[in-house]
Amino acid sequence: MARIDSQVLFLTTSPRTPEKMIPEIKLLIENFQGSLWNSESQTKFMDILREEQFFNGKGEKDPAFSARDRINRAPKALGFVKLYPKIEVTAAGDALITSKHSEEIFLRQFMKFQIPSPYHTPSDKAADFWIKPYLEMLRLVRVMGTLKFDELQIFGMQLTNWNDFDTIVEKIKKFRLDKLNNKGSYRNFKTAVLYNELKQIYSIRIAKGELKTRESNDESLAKFLKTQGSNMRDYADSCFRYLRATGLVNVSHVGKSLSIVPERLQDVDFLLNNIDRNPCFVDDEMSYAAYLGDCNQPILLSDNRDNIVKRLQNEFTYNSEDKQTTKELKDLLIDLTDKRKEETIQKQIKDIKDYKLYDDIQHTFEQIKGGDVYDAPLMLEWNTWRAMTMLDGGKIKANLNFDDFGKPLSTAAGNMSDIVCDYEDYMLSVEVTMATGQRQYDMEGEPVSRHLGKLKKSSNKPSYALFIAPTINEATIAHFYALHHMNVSYYGGKSIIIPLTIASFQKMLEDSYRADYIPTPDHVRKFFDLSMTYAKESESEKEWYTKISEAATCWL
Repeated sequence: MARIDSQVLFLTTSPRTPEKMIPEIKLLIENFQGSLWNSESQTKFMDILREEQFFNGKGEKDPAFSARDRINRAPKALGFVKLYPKIEVTAAGDALITSKHSEEIFLRQFMKFQIPSPYHTPSDKAADFWIKPYLEMLRLVRVMGTLKFDELQIFGMQLTNWNDFDTIVEKIKKFRLDKLNNKGSYRNFKTAVLYNELKQIYSIRIAKGELKTRESNDESLAKFLKTQGSNMRDYADSCFRYLRATGLVNVSHVGKSLSIVPERLQDVDFLLNNIDRNPCFVDDEMSYAAYLGDCNQPILLSDNRDNIVKRLQNEFTYNSEDKQTTKELKDLLIDLTDKRKEETIQKQIKDIKDYKLYDDIQHTFEQIKGGDVYDAPLMLEWNTWRAMTMLDGGKIKANLNFDDFGKPLSTAAGNMSDIVCDYEDYMLSVEVTMATGQRQYDMEGEPVSRHLGKLKKSSNKPSYALFIAPTINEATIAHFYALHHMNVSYYGGKSIIIPLTIASFQKMLEDSYRADYIPTPDHVRKFFDLSMTYAKESESEKEWYTKISEAATCWL
């Protein structure tokens, strides 16, 4: 049982995107089903996990703690696994790891998550919790029409008891009106509103002078408010990502907002009208665990045969037959939706290759650099995939999940390149990050070369890598320069990795767009050949980076 001290809405924040728990649950069940969940099995789990292709992390300092952090949070809290008395997959967990489509499974489980519960008990310090968080946040999106990230952070995260729902709605309406009347900086306006709300939420603690946080010895009010605001942001970010995984909401990355997918409004209304808003089995762990692990609860509109028939007719002009079972019709609906998604993506690819989306791609890069998109890492990966596709000449695959309408949903499995370009004669790994400073090198330095080494081994072709970020840290430059010279067998020999700023990469795209001929894969390969030449000729990493950056401005 976890004790909750939070004064704001509590949501699981690990993993950051829910899809990433799927392979880890599968690994746990394949290796530890029926075992005790203790320090020994937790350490062994991390040992096995680190060897998996999808693993992205370390977990070296305290492997048992890392295992608990991965499994005790979302997988257990959402009813996918039971850890006591022994490790066991639930019906919901089995459905998740065996199904090709996770949206409906995630939806059922998110709608059941509640506080309080036998798994999460509020302490005396906590807020008055009586809520199913994802159900009420979905309701908030539906009622408001569009819900901005800032609104979710400042006000949505205050909804700890569903009976206060109308109060939160009124607060958001007032915020919107005040924002319209604000003549100054929106950033300053938003911060002032956030801090005023925090002062009310934590009024008792502030009055007692209890301002110390775990992260710092600074006991000032300013530091306290900044920390609590950051915590609310983390919870709001988690809520965005988890709701997005249900397939019921659209995320506007530019508007930084959530809205209901128009085609799924009836599904949402069905949930909001039929799911009890009150937590259940609060003091009965056995009944709660059974309820949480039931893969058929709650009932969804998509379980209704008549509704499936309507969707097949309205969205795909398909006329069903009486002999078709509900399951057959549901599977058909999923298959047709997947087909539509693939056709949408292929249409996008055609438009991209014809340079019809050149301006949009360049504009999106500007928005990413300016911090004007919600999920900058996801958008950078998606937009770079579009850019590499526009350069054409090969098979370009992004390590992304797309929604039913071809929009980027989330990054896929870890421990592999963000984008892989197969140019027949050679391979190109493209890695992107929003990380800057020393953190960039710490997070990306080794994985980029490791991913390139794996690509060399799996393709058995000459392979190179492009590393793109807003700015390039000096340690990153030094590392990639050194790898040009070092014959490391673990990385498949010398690693030819070119680091470029987003701005430099944009210039390469511009040259490609303005050229009076169509660039070929040979042009791309010559750029990497040039990098090898510069690395041999240069006296230092700084000289090499300067030369290759200048070459990027006139690569054609």
